[in-house]
Amino acid sequence: MLRLPAMRELRWRVRRLARRRPIYFSTVRCPLCGKRSRDQMPGNASVYFYRCMRCNELFTPLPGRCCVYCSYGDVPCPWSQQGKSQ
Repeated sequence: MLRLPAMRELRWRVRRLARRRPIYFSTVRCPLCGKRSRDQMPGNASVYFYRCMRCNELFTPLPGRCCVYCSYGDVPCPWSQQGKSQ
């Protein structure tokens, strides 16, 4: 049986590993009309173009950002969450 400090250490490691997993859903807000849509982000690619469902506007990432989700989403893309560069 594990001692109490060892169990706490084990729980801490499990929580730490759980936080490393990227979040794959983001709410994107259209910069033109303000419509919000919840989308699943691809884990292996960046999205450079996104079309709004309400106003049909095609928008691209802001300068210095890697993708549309990092620019207009509430959660950055999985690549940015893991600290990888593209």
